[in-house]
Amino acid sequence: METNVKAVELRELWRRYKEDGDKRAREQLVLAFSPLVKYVAGRMSSGLPAHVEESDLISYGLLGLISAIERFDPGREIKFETFAMTRIKGSIIDELRSLDWVPRSVRARARQIEKANAKLEHQLHRAPTDAEVAAELEMTIEEFQESLTRISNSSVVALDELWTLSDSSGDQVSLLDTIQDPDAIDPSAAMDATEMKDRLADAIARLPEREKLVVALYYYENLTLREIGEVLGVTESRVSQLHTKAVLRLKSALQQDILE
Repeated sequence: METNVKAVELRELWRRYKEDGDKRAREQLVLAFSPLVKYVAGRMSSGLPAHVEESDLISYGLLGLISAIERFDPGREIKFETFAMTRIKGSIIDELRSLDWVPRSVRARARQIEKANAKLEHQLHRAPTDAEVAAELEMTIEEFQESLTRISNSSVVALDELWTLSDSSGDQVSLLDTIQDPDAIDPSAAMDATEMKDRLADAIARLPEREKLVVALYYYENLTLREIGEVLGVTESRVSQLHTKAVLRLKSALQQDILE
């Protein structure tokens, strides 16, 4: 995401804020990077119920942006945009969860699908089909797909969350935050991050081709669900179902790896 502030001006703002504690510089940094919040909120709103206003998501995301500005170290070899987007998403997700607007039945169904996926994948040594998962849950294909739609419309769980850890203070920290630098005193954090990346990469590789493609287009190519639907020749609702299935499969696969 581009800002309307030149790189030289940004460096000066960072210096004034971090070295001099200039509150005016902090405010200017918030304004400069505010387009990040609108971008993240816009992407997240496409998968949420209609009653969730994008303006509310922007408000939640601004808190994450401010936190990112306060915690960012300009001396590290990480782009601020990358660092901030993780915290913006986390702030929005935390606030939505605190509202507890997701029905318990939907949460319960999501857990059932995760467990069924894990069980069948262990038995079949491959990703189960929709029909196999539906049979395991004793429901029809139509009921299974309707469940996926309800989950995708009410869930804020996304692949990004699989890339986060909790630090000693309880904050959610992006795996990017754990990359080792010359001053690191605990190399085990970087090792844990690498192992998590490897497990996630293996789990993605085991996904069915269409789900793998949705993950690649959404998270790596930054396409919207509607744009992915145009690529695949399916509806946006179907893409949302594929995304939800992929995330549930990945969650169950990572949890299974931890148990083993």
